[in-house]
Amino acid sequence: MKIFAISDLHLSLNNPKPMDIFGPTWENYEKKIFSDWKDKVAENDIVLLAGDFSWAMRLEEVKPDLKLIEKLPGKKILIRGNHDYWWGSISAVRNILPENIVAIQNDAVKIGDIIFCGTRGWTVPEKGVFQSEEDEKIFKREVIRLELTLRQAKKLQTNNEKIVCMMHFPPFNFKKEESDFTRLIEEAGVQVVVFGHLHGLKNKQNKFVVGGIDYFLTSCDMLENKLIEIDV
Repeated sequence: MKIFAISDLHLSLNNPKPMDIFGPTWENYEKKIFSDWKDKVAENDIVLLAGDFSWAMRLEEVKPDLKLIEKLPGKKILIRGNHDYWWGSISAVRNILPENIVAIQNDAVKIGDIIFCGTRGWTVPEKGVFQSEEDEKIFKREVIRLELTLRQAKKLQTNNEKIVCMMHFPPFNFKKEESDFTRLIEEAGVQVVVFGHLHGLKNKQNKFVVGGIDYFLTSCDMLENKLIEIDV
């Protein structure tokens, strides 16, 4: 079983929204991603989708995008991004998911000897200064959600299985400073963190180590629209 990841697909089959306005990297990006996906992924592999899956606004509108992903090989694990407005209650989301797509929210899933957990996260401020009270409120709520998903991961860890944590936002700021997110991740003994959200950054590393933990940046434009294999 191999593990791959890619995020920020921003699919929009129901109401097409061109992404190439953001630059040449986004020209025909879906075809490039799906071609690479089919070349790399086998049916028993796992693909992590770390948020901003679809531009859909409602559950009904996201179904064509889910159908598209359903047909691709592998089991998919999905978390919510800041643009996944279609994502309402987790029960409603799971009711429409195809069999080979799993959604994580405040919980975790064990597949083989790997445990997967995750949450959306939020922007980590520099020097602890938030842009607004609302910004701080969302941040603190996401810290609680990360704590919940990690707690569930630890409950599933019955034989020292490795833990992979998915987040949409990076769990630190641009200086990679410690945050409430990173502290929880380190305390839980997570081996790998997969995140997205960041776009268009020059010379940005897609894999690096912070505090002994492997971090993978998986935004599709940062990966040249190719899935990255996650070493656990």
